[in-house]
Amino acid sequence: MSEISKRTWQQTLAAFAHPRVVTMLFFGISAGLPLLLIFSSLSLWLREAGVERAAVTYFSWAALGYSFKFVWAPLVDTLSIPVLTKQLGRRRAWLLLSQLAIMLAIIAMAMIDPSENGLTVMAWAAVILGFSSATQDVALDAYRIESAEPDLQALMSSSYIAGYRIGMLLAGAGGLFLASYLGSSLDQYSYTAWKYTYLVMALMMLIGVMTTLIISEPITARDSRPAIKQKQYFGLMVLFTLSVSGFVASFAISSDLAQLAKQTLTLHLANGYLAGFIIDLCRLAFALTVAFLIAKTLVQSRLIQQDMLDTTYIAPVKDYFHRYGLKLAWLLLALIALYRISDIVLGVISNVFYQDLGFSKPEIATVVKTFGLIMTIVGGFLGGVLVLRFGVIRILFLGAILSAATNLLFMVLAQVGYDMPMLYLVISADNLSAGLASAAFIAFLSSLTNISFTAVQYAIFSSLMTLLPKVLGGYSGTMVEAFGYQQFFLLTALMGLPVLMLIYLADKYFKLEPITIK
Repeated sequence: MSEISKRTWQQTLAAFAHPRVVTMLFFGISAGLPLLLIFSSLSLWLREAGVERAAVTYFSWAALGYSFKFVWAPLVDTLSIPVLTKQLGRRRAWLLLSQLAIMLAIIAMAMIDPSENGLTVMAWAAVILGFSSATQDVALDAYRIESAEPDLQALMSSSYIAGYRIGMLLAGAGGLFLASYLGSSLDQYSYTAWKYTYLVMALMMLIGVMTTLIISEPITARDSRPAIKQKQYFGLMVLFTLSVSGFVASFAISSDLAQLAKQTLTLHLANGYLAGFIIDLCRLAFALTVAFLIAKTLVQSRLIQQDMLDTTYIAPVKDYFHRYGLKLAWLLLALIALYRISDIVLGVISNVFYQDLGFSKPEIATVVKTFGLIMTIVGGFLGGVLVLRFGVIRILFLGAILSAATNLLFMVLAQVGYDMPMLYLVISADNLSAGLASAAFIAFLSSLTNISFTAVQYAIFSSLMTLLPKVLGGYSGTMVEAFGYQQFFLLTALMGLPVLMLIYLADKYFKLEPITIK
């Protein structure tokens, strides 16, 4: 008999009052707050400031730090920060540093008016915000895993997700309400309104800062992996910094050449949007190649010792492929990379879509952010119950079907236009399915990790999960300009079809252990 029945509802609810579980609620708020300040809230700000739709969606790339956090996850996992680590401990030091960096990045964004040619500086501040927020996520994952016994992990994750949604509500609905209250709208843009909105959001990050200062550092026994000297990690930090600098510099250097290439390719293809997509994709590939070559050169110069690379990067990857075999391992990685592609690509431009249909910021905040948040939480709870009853793979499949199918409802909304009941219907279906799919997907990702490499492997999986969708999401504005909203929504629905086949194959070759509650 499943051990689920051995725990009563009263015992389960009482466990939510555990100090570690409550702590994750506040940390969830701190983690969820920055996300929408890069995505939807920033998109509306830029649109009100008169920035073109295509340029608005390019800003979603500022959140690519979430997709590359596995690169510096080993640093956060092991590297000490001068002064802070001695005073607070390694986990709390990284948490505090990342939270302060998030606050400074938000303040920097607040000081910039995008209507006065400040887009470049705004983009840099958004990139710093995405990088700092992703770093906080890595530190939070490590803290959660080390701070409590396995029996509490599920409750801590649930508490964290609830806090994360509250943080998104504050930055999403709260930010839109505040900006509107202070006098900014699509017809009458007010930089001052958005400035003070973002400054208030920066102050809200004090929730995370205060939590970090109040909690105690987790006490854990270090594993048996060989110790690595501090100076070796400094070399790894240099490698990371130079690689990222090369990535950014390659974009800056290729800017003029890219514009010329777009003009030339447009003449041959007779399609400026397609030409822009191809050239920008080539720029991204070029930038990644430059970063890789810099890293490879530094490794060959022995700035980084091979044993450190083996310990921090190669060992977790080798473990994954060893446990699942080459064929199944790649199949699972493909599923991780594509599972959320439908909803993420659509989500980048969703707020702009609502605004283009004539919905006001208060209406978007009420229906999309507040009501949508409630439906997401309901969907998450429903998904958790269904996973326990029917298993991860079946609900993973159901979530993929619903995520793709609900995108078709956006086609109907685009055809109907401004219609509040229809907006409620679309948001209900979309957020309910997203919550259900997320619950199953988190359980799936957790089942793939090895406890010996949890932090790094989970960072790799969660980074891969959003990488391709966010890259494509950056072109969502361009795709809408080229095809229109209805065809764009149909395309995002079709993107979900390969996911169904991958889940079918995963179910055939990969068997999960039954889920129990102890």
